[in-house]
Amino acid sequence: MLADWQYIGIFLAISPIFPAAPVLLQWLLGPKKPNSIKNSAYECGIETVGDTWIQFKVQYYIYALIFVVFDVEAVFLFPIAAAYGQLSLFAIGATALFIILLADGLAYAWAKGALEWI
Repeated sequence: MLADWQYIGIFLAISPIFPAAPVLLQWLLGPKKPNSIKNSAYECGIETVGDTWIQFKVQYYIYALIFVVFDVEAVFLFPIAAAYGQLSLFAIGATALFIILLADGLAYAWAKGALEWI
């Protein structure tokens, strides 16, 4: 029993090496020729005109969050639709509950006016 957990411990001990090794190797072996242009913030190569600190409406982020929710819904529903004939009654009930919860979230966002374009 303990031998099974040893593999997990070894994996957890070694796993930080894999992302850290390329960063460390680049820092040690990479060229070091800093100048003011390389150290400046990259803004698509175009100098800004006017005030660069503008406020975005929070509503744009809400639209994005609602889009992500329904995008994830589609990802989960495609495999269910593909295997619909092989699903048990429990799986169909779980799918119905999933759809009801998402519809409830949509109804809540709609009732709060989050979907109205202002």
